[in-house]
Amino acid sequence: MNRISMTVILFGFFFGCAGVNVRQTLREDIRIPPGTTEGNQFTGTRYPFTVSVPPHWMVTTEFPDFMETLGYSRPLPTDAEQTEVYAFNPETNTNIQFDLTPAGPKATFNQEKIQSLAAAGTESLKAELEEEHAKIVVQLEVGPTEPASLKGVPYAAKKHVSYTLGGVKREQGWIYGFAEPYQIFILYMILEKEGSNDREEIIGIIDSFRFIPHSGEN
Repeated sequence: MNRISMTVILFGFFFGCAGVNVRQTLREDIRIPPGTTEGNQFTGTRYPFTVSVPPHWMVTTEFPDFMETLGYSRPLPTDAEQTEVYAFNPETNTNIQFDLTPAGPKATFNQEKIQSLAAAGTESLKAELEEEHAKIVVQLEVGPTEPASLKGVPYAAKKHVSYTLGGVKREQGWIYGFAEPYQIFILYMILEKEGSNDREEIIGIIDSFRFIPHSGEN
């Protein structure tokens, strides 16, 4: 899990808790396979969601090697929580990842809280970039924090930043959402390349995401 999602979880723990349990305690069971891919659609097994990608994109439940060169940390097999699925355009390395994790038993959510938590990721990303590229002045163009629309998800918010590194303009964005009883993290990076439609394709991928509650969940 990268620093943005960890920051959101920690902020949520400190100011998003009720005094009593509002749900059962759940733990991620990484022994359950993340899901299956058929054609260009991924269907979650560990968590109930589906998402589709364009035909020329790759979908994998394994961490793509090239993402380390973009500043992402390779997860360890022993990590208690694992990203469910990665997708990327092999021609440009533009990528997106989907990570669901159970919310704590006392955690409460509403749209205002979700947007505050999404905004908290900005300082986390800035610190990460300064740490990894200490000799390079990174000028961030910070986008607004806005409500996001995800099928089956009552509360969601989005945020993005843009910057240039190594002569390549990048856009890093994230969506944070909650659908009982799971927190939902969607993180993407667009690497601009002339002639590509990556931004439109990322929007289409996010639009295809659908959370499907188990029977008995709201």
